[in-house]
Amino acid sequence: MSGDDRREYDGYARLGLDRSGQAEAFDAIGDRYDEAFPHKEGQLAAGEWLASSLPPGSRILDVGCGTGLPTARQLAEAGHKVVGSDLSPGMLALARTNVPDAEFHLGDLADLRDGRLGREFDGIAAFFTLLMLPRPEIPHALHMLHALLRPGGLLALSMVEADVDDFSIPFLGNTIRVSGYLRDDLRDVVTQAGFEIAGENSLAYAPASTDVPPEIQIFLNLRRA
Repeated sequence: MSGDDRREYDGYARLGLDRSGQAEAFDAIGDRYDEAFPHKEGQLAAGEWLASSLPPGSRILDVGCGTGLPTARQLAEAGHKVVGSDLSPGMLALARTNVPDAEFHLGDLADLRDGRLGREFDGIAAFFTLLMLPRPEIPHALHMLHALLRPGGLLALSMVEADVDDFSIPFLGNTIRVSGYLRDDLRDVVTQAGFEIAGENSLAYAPASTDVPPEIQIFLNLRRA
């Protein structure tokens, strides 16, 4: 991340990124999240692309790793060195149990811009992580992830297709705020952040819980240009 980009993100952060309620909601949800979203074929396929496209032993950052299932475990079992981060202490406690061979850290995604977990990652997984941000922050976050990757590094990204910005929704008995893009707009945002689209998949997803509405999930296989 260039100095100018970092200062721009720092300036945005000083406006007061409000994550209040987000971590608390996921702490309360705990392992019910995996029960509510039991079938993750799209995420598993994108994780397989990331795992198989990199040589064994590659260093991969799992941003917003949640309980570590399925992605951190999938990547670790493929022989990669996995570093996970999440805002929820409760989710991280589950992740450390579920994937003992991975390394997990508590923190906000925006905090990664100073390189505290390292730079030159071979790959990054960001499954349904950026949708937790207000829309004005998402381009900053993508530029930051671009900077954390080595040249030619890979990013497996997923979002829910929706034209919303920091919109409050009920979620498993709690309230979270989410943002989204229509797919053409999402393609524009990732390419403007310096990524090439190497593959794309989308599918309709119906969670097991009736408390969470059906959604269209978009998975992008990206390469740092």
